[in-house]
Amino acid sequence: MTSIVISSQKGGVGKTTVSINLAFAFARAGWKVLLVDADPQGSVGLSLTRQSRKLLGFFDYLSDEERSLASLVVPTRMETFSMIPAGQGEGYELGGGYNESVAERVRCFLGDAEEAGYDICIIDSAAGLFGITRDVLVSADAALVPQQAEPLGIRSVPKMLQGLKDLRKINPQLSILGVLLTMVQRELAESAESADTLRGLLPEQLVMEEEIGRNDLFLKASGKGVPVGVLQGAEGLLTNFDGLRLEIESKLGLSR
Repeated sequence: MTSIVISSQKGGVGKTTVSINLAFAFARAGWKVLLVDADPQGSVGLSLTRQSRKLLGFFDYLSDEERSLASLVVPTRMETFSMIPAGQGEGYELGGGYNESVAERVRCFLGDAEEAGYDICIIDSAAGLFGITRDVLVSADAALVPQQAEPLGIRSVPKMLQGLKDLRKINPQLSILGVLLTMVQRELAESAESADTLRGLLPEQLVMEEEIGRNDLFLKASGKGVPVGVLQGAEGLLTNFDGLRLEIESKLGLSR
């Protein structure tokens, strides 16, 4: 199984949107996918099911060694696509630095997911590189960094990438997939300039070729509790996320 953390330095960059729709893209391609909400805000669960606040989930697994992964899985209408919400134990080890006991529990979680037959585990994490997000990153296989195409946000990207590189001292297997530009508006000069500036600032291999544009369909999908790809008129967005999936498969050497 391959675990991919969707991580960013700041909130509001589209982490949850990317997590849900990338997971959907992998599931549509035939991979057995587990989408995990490791953000205390529970954004994945709220986007896909309004009952998520009542469900046990990831943080309950961390705080209860008797809790099984199977008891937390929420199926979807797709046989290849399941999710685990954040759960009730959302205050568990959110602050502070690296915690080996929490990281070990995360590794147990990922091991259980692999034993359950999942091919891909997509993890939506809280913003920043501390607390539970840090513990997830030091246990996972790869990290993808969504970044909104706007001037202020672009400046924080090098620091974020350096932080991920530093985490590789603890987790040498962590692959930094690169930065994914989100909410891009190529028709808006400031957005296009920000996107191009980032591409000029970083090595080519650290910026994903695909870009995710700003689109009202994402809001509509969230309102309906579905991935955007199931909506009418979302063919272009489906193509974007399929392209992103193919990029990730290539970078990680994944094949079916």
